[in-house]
Amino acid sequence: MGKHTAELLWTRGDQPFTDNRYSRRHHVRFDGGVGLAMSSSPDVVPEPMSDASAADPEEAFVAALASCHMLWFLSLAARSGFRVDSYRDAAVGSMGRDERNRTVMREVVLRPCVDFSGEAVPTREQVLQLHHEAHEACFLANSVRCEVRCEPVFA
Repeated sequence: MGKHTAELLWTRGDQPFTDNRYSRRHHVRFDGGVGLAMSSSPDVVPEPMSDASAADPEEAFVAALASCHMLWFLSLAARSGFRVDSYRDAAVGSMGRDERNRTVMREVVLRPCVDFSGEAVPTREQVLQLHHEAHEACFLANSVRCEVRCEPVFA
């Protein structure tokens, strides 16, 4: 299986740094060339040291899980002959303390809503089964300690 890389760059600039009031904003470039501005969450480090307009690691974690699930769902739906027109997810991650009193991502709840068209539109039960299979196959969901739940939304 392949390697997956991300290149991260942060520079101090003219900030004193040792007063702990430095900017947490940094840039990540993925192996395909896409770049993303990132920062600590303002919930963890107050502004202006954090940049709320940038993605934070916790959001990226939730997005990665949601993306992995969606990609598996789309693949499974296509293999089953179901045409997906759109897929939306309002995923939410919740932080908390674990049994060792460490701050961790306690759970991620995926809330996908999928629109289908064509002659073969899946039943509610088939959609739930596709989500179950996508969850079981998702590399990232299989790699994390926190609970990852899928609660599909039906229009």
